[in-house]
Amino acid sequence: MLKLHDINTYYDKSHVLFDISLTVNQGEIVALVGRNGVGKTTTIKTIMGLAPIVQGSIQYKEKEMVGQKSHKIALAGIGLVPEERWIFPSLTVQQNLLMGIKPGQYKKKVGQGWDIDKCYEHFPFLKERCNQKGGFLSGGEMQILSIVRTLLGNPDLVLIDEPTEGLAPMIVEQVSNIIKEINESGTTILLVEQQLPIVLGLAHRIYLMNKGSIKWEGTPEDLQERNDIRKKYLEVS
Repeated sequence: MLKLHDINTYYDKSHVLFDISLTVNQGEIVALVGRNGVGKTTTIKTIMGLAPIVQGSIQYKEKEMVGQKSHKIALAGIGLVPEERWIFPSLTVQQNLLMGIKPGQYKKKVGQGWDIDKCYEHFPFLKERCNQKGGFLSGGEMQILSIVRTLLGNPDLVLIDEPTEGLAPMIVEQVSNIIKEINESGTTILLVEQQLPIVLGLAHRIYLMNKGSIKWEGTPEDLQERNDIRKKYLEVS
């Protein structure tokens, strides 16, 4: 579904990503892990056309995405849940959700996809708070709102950046369950996540980054057996 080949990204003269290659197959949850500052978020931004790629190829459903504007990439079927959450604090929960619907799709039947009613059915607390301003939600509620808003664009692939950052353990579990439910409903996910237990419980495959490069690829079972890899690239020095 998604293939990155030899991606090199720069910020001004700073070389940030070095020959990044990875694949995400339809139906998978693929995790991108590594310490802070190794290039995970830049990889996500590069896929979405938000960071300046200098060299390489990004193919989505066999179509080249390099050079496309971000809104064209989104319309092609890739959704983004950014680390910053970026909800509209002065809008209600329902108004925030409506902002996720693609142009021309409001009130149209979406078949097996997501609409407001289905979102409220799966995430009833959002319905309970539908008239509440987004700025009055907790951090965990904002994160869930951000994820569900992205679903209303009915993407086939969702990029989720650090969804459990700064959340209480109970909310972390809730967010993890939502990601699993979204995947089981048929949506493919590329997940950037710091908490290794979450990754091991969700991902089908894992890419490990360090200093802007992919250093290791394997399954959660493979990573659990590789104490050397975890110590070298994941544990705090």
